[in-house]
Amino acid sequence: MNNYSNLALSKSNGRIFKEANSLYRTPFQRDRDRIIHSASFRRLKHKTQVFVNTEGDHFRTRITHSIEVAQIARSIAKHLGLNDDLAETLSLAHDLGHTPFGHAGEDALNECMVNFGGFDHNLQTLRIIMFLEHKYLKFKGLNLTLETLDGLLKHNGPIEDLSTINGLIGLKSFKNKIKFTNSGSLEAQISAISDDIAYNNHDIQDGIRAKMFNLNDLIEINFFKDIYKSHKKNIKNNNKDILIYQIIRDSIDLMVRDLIKNTKNNLKTNKIKSLNDVYKLNNPIVCFSSKFLKIEKDVRFFLRSKMYNNKKVLLKNNHGKKIVNKLFYKIKNKPKKFLNADQLKNDPNRAIADFISGMTDRYAINLNKSI
Repeated sequence: MNNYSNLALSKSNGRIFKEANSLYRTPFQRDRDRIIHSASFRRLKHKTQVFVNTEGDHFRTRITHSIEVAQIARSIAKHLGLNDDLAETLSLAHDLGHTPFGHAGEDALNECMVNFGGFDHNLQTLRIIMFLEHKYLKFKGLNLTLETLDGLLKHNGPIEDLSTINGLIGLKSFKNKIKFTNSGSLEAQISAISDDIAYNNHDIQDGIRAKMFNLNDLIEINFFKDIYKSHKKNIKNNNKDILIYQIIRDSIDLMVRDLIKNTKNNLKTNKIKSLNDVYKLNNPIVCFSSKFLKIEKDVRFFLRSKMYNNKKVLLKNNHGKKIVNKLFYKIKNKPKKFLNADQLKNDPNRAIADFISGMTDRYAINLNKSI
């Protein structure tokens, strides 16, 4: 097994606000713990993944999704000899900025904020960890390491357009300590693709549970048909429900194997010898082979047609959008009723977006009913 520990982010370059190091935990372990103990992380348990949180106890929410992403990322990072604590931290934090009602809620809030700088859940995660969590006497936010900030900023790759970041966060807030046009660390790239692996597979599981499609529909995709065939001789009527767990487990395993193999090939082909080589390469190093990119495309098309565009899901999404829209304009009409003077003093519209994006599904539903 190749070990790429020379490419791991083993030491931190510090935090925006200086702090003494811990005797017992690495800086990245402290970051992870700060995220887990944050109010924003706890609220993820009542935020939609695909199905609105009030629909059932067994569907995934943002918190279970984040934990699943972290488990996949940690396994990959550990196998490659990279910093699994950092990969886990980025995975646990990546969805903190999500609105209630999933991407539908995000779209609605972005429309409400279209003339006030817009809304983006990835950048909202940065707003939360830098400004909105209040737990420390000496600074606002969680004061996470520069490496964690960098990894969260680059969840979708290097930053080309700085104007949105400047508008939503302020470039001065980073004190010239982030190189925006560099690629993210290998740990950041692992976290980002583990997000894709987790939701593609687990949305299939939730879709079958919700009876939006069945196993016969799924095995129209050759990738899943091959997995199904490998277990065919062990299938009996009394264990058919277990079969879907086995198929998803195998699917994740095959995707992770391909990812690790292809990442090792990329490191070799691009002659990556140092962290600086990682930062300077424009293309992602941690990615699937062309065969598995095609499989991922097929899975996404399947989920979009069978699940995300399902009438029941769209109906719930539209209802969520209406709630977010109504809340925004109701609060905008009487902001002092909902927010304190300190929150409203700089940018009232952004303060309203911060407030709404932090809501759980049921808090938004109940507040909407009450007003």
